[in-house]
Amino acid sequence: MRSLPLKLAPGSDVRLSLEQLAAEQNLSGFILGVVGNLSRASFQCPGQAQPSVLEGDLEVITLNGTFSPEGVHLHLSLSDGACQVWGGHLEPGTLVQKGVELLLGLPEPAASAMESAQARERVEIAVLPGCPWCERALRLLRTLNLHHRVDTIQSDADFQRWQSRTGMRTFPQIFVDGQLIGGYDDLTSLHATGALESLR
Repeated sequence: MRSLPLKLAPGSDVRLSLEQLAAEQNLSGFILGVVGNLSRASFQCPGQAQPSVLEGDLEVITLNGTFSPEGVHLHLSLSDGACQVWGGHLEPGTLVQKGVELLLGLPEPAASAMESAQARERVEIAVLPGCPWCERALRLLRTLNLHHRVDTIQSDADFQRWQSRTGMRTFPQIFVDGQLIGGYDDLTSLHATGALESLR
C-alpha cells in the first residue's frame, strides 16, 4: 500500500474534490486520516429524507470510507462550536473553511499469477534433450529450490535462436537476471561462491 497526502483549499467541496481526484487519476482506495475545519457540512442521517446541513466553525473529527472512479462512500463526523458531535454520510455541499488535510491509502495492484511467477524466475536455462550436463544443471537448480524457466531445444531453429543470442554452441546455456553466466561449469562455480542461494 502507498499513501497520498491531499490538501483541500478553503471553499473546496470535500466530496466533490475526492470524486474528481478519483475519476481523473483513476484512483481507488480509502481514507487513512483527516484534520481540518469546515464552514459548512452536509451529511445524510439514517432514516432522514434530506441531508442535514450545519454552518459555522465546524471541526472535522473523522472521515472514513472508500473512493474509486465509480464514486465515493464516506462517513463524516464533526463537532460544532458547542462541542456537540454530528455525523452521517458525506454529501456534496460540505465546504472547507481554512483547510482540510487528508491522507489517502492506495492499495498496490495485485500482480497476476503469471507476473508473480515471472518475477520469481530469475534463472533461465536452455537445454538439449538427453544432455547429461543439462540434467545436472537442472538437478542443481531443483535441489536449491530455485525457480527457473526452461527452454528445451527441439529444432534447428531453436538451436540457431539460442546460438545467435549467446554465441555459444554448447548446452546448457544459463542466464541469471537476464545476464548470460555460461554453462554447467559456470553454474557450479557460481554455486560455490554462495551466490545462487541469494536468488531464492
